[in-house]
Amino acid sequence: MRHRQIGIALVVVTTLMFSVLDVSAKWLVQTLPVIQVVWLRFLIHTLLMGGLFLPSMGPRLWAVTQPRMQVIRGLILCVMTGMNFWSLQYLQLAETGAVQFSVPILIALLSAWWLKEHLDVWRWVAICVGFLGILVIMRPFSHGFHPAIILSVLNAVLYAAFNLMTRRLASSDHPVVTQLACAAVPAMVLAPFALWQWQTPQDWQTWLIIGATGLSGGLGHLASAQAHRFASAAVLGPFLYQQIIYMAFWGWLVFDQVPDQAVAIGACIVVFSGLYLLWREFRQQPDTTAD
Repeated sequence: MRHRQIGIALVVVTTLMFSVLDVSAKWLVQTLPVIQVVWLRFLIHTLLMGGLFLPSMGPRLWAVTQPRMQVIRGLILCVMTGMNFWSLQYLQLAETGAVQFSVPILIALLSAWWLKEHLDVWRWVAICVGFLGILVIMRPFSHGFHPAIILSVLNAVLYAAFNLMTRRLASSDHPVVTQLACAAVPAMVLAPFALWQWQTPQDWQTWLIIGATGLSGGLGHLASAQAHRFASAAVLGPFLYQQIIYMAFWGWLVFDQVPDQAVAIGACIVVFSGLYLLWREFRQQPDTTAD
């Protein structure tokens, strides 16, 4: 039981850190180029996490057993973050957060296609209902539709694939190595493009928020990787949905934005569909983590 409680506590840290990352990014992309913000987020993540773990791990910090998959995973995270930060210029935090809650639904769909996992009728029903919730949030045929929401949906699809790759790597690479690799790859790839569009921040507040993006991103990925060492995804999954509370709060506090009715209803549909899929997974594969 204690191990599960530690895992749940780490997931709480994860959701809080990722909400801080998004609110910091949304603030920064109003004045700085998106690619510069994305690069600084990964550069600071790499430097902070590298400095934190290098003294204790030494050369093991770069002991990657599946370099090709680590590089692909890092590139996926690079594209994901770019699309997310770009969409944050135009959308509310609660909107992008609500779309992200479709990830468990997309993971189930990708697992059926990619991993050839069997889905029963009720799982397919939950997947269809979840996509209905996404359509409610998107409002594709109304005046409330903004094309940037498509980036959030694509980001969620890539995040589902990202999570499946994380599962594969969990059995071979140390979680610290994996979270550092996923930041180092984008930091190297984006460096020339970010420096080409560089705009020097004009005040200490901007530099402070830039630091917050790297710190919150690094801590969020580290807490997420560590959480799965203490409890299964079926136990941890429901606690990920609390992030919508943080996203709505930050949106109201920092940007004076309140989610409208469509976002609230769509988010509820998506959340309940995802929770149902997690419940089915929990019944089929109960948590075997040591208590």
